[in-house]
Amino acid sequence: MKSYKIAVIPGDGAGPEMVREGVKVLEAAARKFGFKLEFTAFDYGGDRYLRTGEVLPEGAIEGLKQFQAIFLGAIGHPGVKPGILEKGILLKMRFELDQYINLRPVKLYAGVETPLKDKGPDDIDFVVVRENTEGLYTGSGGFLKKGTPHEIAVQESINTRMGVERCLRYAFQYCRERSRKKTLTLCGKTNVLTYAFDLWERAFHEVGAEYPDINREYAHVDAICMWMVKNPEQFDVIVTDNMFGDIITDLGAMIQGGMGIAAGGNINPGGTSMFEPIGGSAPKYTGKNIINPLASICAGSMMLKHLGEEEASAVMEKAVMAVCAHNIKSLSAGRMGYSTSEVGDLVVSCL
Repeated sequence: MKSYKIAVIPGDGAGPEMVREGVKVLEAAARKFGFKLEFTAFDYGGDRYLRTGEVLPEGAIEGLKQFQAIFLGAIGHPGVKPGILEKGILLKMRFELDQYINLRPVKLYAGVETPLKDKGPDDIDFVVVRENTEGLYTGSGGFLKKGTPHEIAVQESINTRMGVERCLRYAFQYCRERSRKKTLTLCGKTNVLTYAFDLWERAFHEVGAEYPDINREYAHVDAICMWMVKNPEQFDVIVTDNMFGDIITDLGAMIQGGMGIAAGGNINPGGTSMFEPIGGSAPKYTGKNIINPLASICAGSMMLKHLGEEEASAVMEKAVMAVCAHNIKSLSAGRMGYSTSEVGDLVVSCL
């Protein structure tokens, strides 16, 4: 029997409740399809930081490298200054585990409402491939004369040929395997960010020459935002840098129904990858058993696909689709018509 070692980081707020249901469904899928998931939990998050003053203990990253995947709940604690946990846990894991791809499916399921007029599941089904370890998120820059009237703040976007090219190559290959419209759109800002996106655009066409079966398109990020609202059906796969990817994937979450259904993967194709619901820790819902766990369950489905258990992944997604179409009233916490644990049970029953 195949076995996979999975690190579980429930995190903060309602994260543990979402993870609990994700694990429940993953275990049911493993039983059904004849493989084993070995889960090991880690208490990294706000409570640990407040208790110990330590964000990640020494050796944590090396320890996580021993797992084939990480299943994350949410990071963010109202008692901890913003940025400490996000940089010290999330960004540190992405960078040091070299999870250079952020993969975000944007897919509307039947029964889920979208704020876009006259759009349905056939119109909203695309994927964003976001470069995940460079750009503005490297933290390069600093202050001069901080705290004075003449203060200067500089933050630089770092883009390497190697980092850009490996992201583009992943996106072209993903677009080929997805085999839908076979169209990859580069999202950038070549008319203003003339250095960074000159590199991106040149590499896009040079790498694209190796994929003659994939159509190449380009759009400025502001146009992408407009068209995601007006004509989302035109997109197949979008590839972009770290900052623009962060922005347009939240827009994507809204048009697919909200944070309650949006999941993502932080991918290192040759190492340890991490999967998570893209919403926050929602501390006001902690312990109430009313948070929507479907995004966490969808993250679990993405994880299984990444591990090669594609049939189990597809059945998990179909189970979520069935629950969306026939059971829950809303994706919003407290308005689903079911508790968090009951939604998890519904998905298991649909397996």
